[in-house]
Amino acid sequence: METPEVHIDVSGNMETPPDTKSGFNLSSFTNFSTRIPSLWELLRLSRQNIRPWSEFLQTSNFKTVANVSRLTNRIIRNLAYFQSNYLFVFLGLIVYCLLTSPLILIVLGAVFYACYKIKQNSTPVAFFSKQLNTNQQCIAVGVASVPVLYLAGAGAVMFWVLGASFFVISLHAAFYNIDAIVTEDTETFLSETV
Repeated sequence: METPEVHIDVSGNMETPPDTKSGFNLSSFTNFSTRIPSLWELLRLSRQNIRPWSEFLQTSNFKTVANVSRLTNRIIRNLAYFQSNYLFVFLGLIVYCLLTSPLILIVLGAVFYACYKIKQNSTPVAFFSKQLNTNQQCIAVGVASVPVLYLAGAGAVMFWVLGASFFVISLHAAFYNIDAIVTEDTETFLSETV
């Protein structure tokens, strides 16, 4: 048996792709921040969804739970219902720590002032034959401030804030009886968001 010859024409002009430099591109890293909502926008949205503080702190609604499955359900529902309030509890603990740690407050003030002056001047700086724009300069100031913040005790403050927030928020979420305030309308809203 003879196999038939197959002839495929592959002639033509081929262009080589342009040479792309591999490695880390700092400009793509700074463009990442445009996709993240700003802190002020996040706080504005949280303020719109905040529950009344009188409802949040109502002591008559603090009750124990009969079993663990109901406790888990209660914690999840409280976290969904009071998430903006919990965010402001966390921010309040951060402000408390900053006011009681003046050295950290001074370092953060200096960093924000340096970034403000960099943004105000808006002149690129040459660093190792690379031009740094204002965003990259602010990132460099932030990175340079990390060792100073560490020496000022910011690591301990950060873990204290995280621990205290976790303790206070989980205590409130575990003992606050959400069933006392949730109606049929808010129940359907909670089931949609969770």
